[in-house]
Amino acid sequence: MSARRTGKATALLPALLLAGCAVGPNFHPPAAPAVTGYTRAPLPAATRAAVAPGGAAQHFVAGRDIPGEWWALFHAPALDRLIAAALQANPTLAAAQASLRAANENVYAAQGGLFPQVTGSFQAERQGVSAAEFGQASGKGTTFNLVTPTVAVSYPLDVFGGVRRQVEQLAATAEYQRFELEAAYLTLTSNVVVAAVDAASYRGQITATQDIIRVEADQLKVLRQQFELGAVAKSVVLSQQATLAATQATLPPLEKALSQTRDQLADLIGRYPSEAPRARFDLAELTLPQQLPVSLPSALVADRPDVQAATATLHAASAAIGVAIANELPRFTISGEAGSMALGFGSLFTPATAIWNIAGGISAPLFDGGALLHKKRAAVASFQQAAAQYRSTVLGAFQNVADALHALVSDADALAAQVAAERAAASSLDLAQRQFHLGAINYPTLLDAEKTYQQARIGLVQAEAARFADTAALFQALGGGWWHRSDVAAAAQGRPDRIWLPGEAGGNDKPQPMAEMKP
Repeated sequence: MSARRTGKATALLPALLLAGCAVGPNFHPPAAPAVTGYTRAPLPAATRAAVAPGGAAQHFVAGRDIPGEWWALFHAPALDRLIAAALQANPTLAAAQASLRAANENVYAAQGGLFPQVTGSFQAERQGVSAAEFGQASGKGTTFNLVTPTVAVSYPLDVFGGVRRQVEQLAATAEYQRFELEAAYLTLTSNVVVAAVDAASYRGQITATQDIIRVEADQLKVLRQQFELGAVAKSVVLSQQATLAATQATLPPLEKALSQTRDQLADLIGRYPSEAPRARFDLAELTLPQQLPVSLPSALVADRPDVQAATATLHAASAAIGVAIANELPRFTISGEAGSMALGFGSLFTPATAIWNIAGGISAPLFDGGALLHKKRAAVASFQQAAAQYRSTVLGAFQNVADALHALVSDADALAAQVAAERAAASSLDLAQRQFHLGAINYPTLLDAEKTYQQARIGLVQAEAARFADTAALFQALGGGWWHRSDVAAAAQGRPDRIWLPGEAGGNDKPQPMAEMKP
């Protein structure tokens, strides 16, 4: 071989070693489940409509995209401001952001292992040498200065890709933290919406209960007047008094629930309970979105942050197998040192004072009592565990969407029925009150009408709130449109900058069905 060809081969050797095959499996994301729908029975084109707050018919639009700020579809400025405050000050979200930054920095740190390590040193000393060191029985010793600057280079060659697999593992961990951040974002915004709806529901139930108390108090006043005139028995007055007291007893639990919901909202926006927001939410102020997106089942696994986080965990477990295999194989190192050793600063870096060395080394495990073998087996088992957890997460995601869709349809029917029940109960109570004053019916019949109306009024408020909560649950189950967010920080936009990793250059990234995922 000519010297020219030899020089070319020598120059290409580090590149070939760096780009060599990495041991262990190359990761391929699992394919989406081969299902065509979320429910066994086809969904109706739209939910049932009712004349009440939150009673509009909602139409399911297959394949429609989800906006990044889906809560804006409720057209409630107070809710928008509350979510903006939560995104600015919620400590859980801030912790998730910091975890992502830390994970990215760990990737950058691990990448350093793919490059030569260069260390500089400088030593200056003054030394006295005895004449006896030179075999002289007598004589004057020698004193001299010694100045030694050096640069050392060490390059562990990643022949089998162990370092690259470690970087890949940490990069997958950073990807996991990224989607944990997205999950925290989605959970936070959804919790704020649901808490606001709960507050509106409790406020509506309190208002309804106060109205019922007012009606029952008026009825008690009339009965007392009739008792004084001898028109009704004392037992009738006592029964109405007991009914009023029972209704009044339902008010404190509702007020407590409203106060606790306010405290929850304060916590979500990073405030103390004493600093709870003053915003008041009423169901009548919220607009129910009438066009509901329903992502295609094939897109759900890419839209859900928890599924993406499970994919990243599976990826990290796959890379860990490669790390374990590489630890069983030999390791190669090239090292060298160059510098100057002189008796004074003026003589440094002259040909006569130059010092250097270059060395190559290889080390390999010979006997470790089976430790490396069992670590590799543990890595394989961890991959299988991650694969099972991934499948569980996917199944849970589809269940969440199916549950939300069922709830939307069923609760729309329930609201329509509750509207009819409340109207019938109100008419029945009005008729019963007139008949009772005319003596056409007895008091127990009137009391039954009052109780029926009370239950129908409270049930109507709860049914109205359920429509809004169901809508928020659907947006959360579909992933919340995190891919359309406009406020994503640079650290959360994607994976950290990396050099080439195994399986990324010219590899086959075609997804695999879950049944085919193998280490």
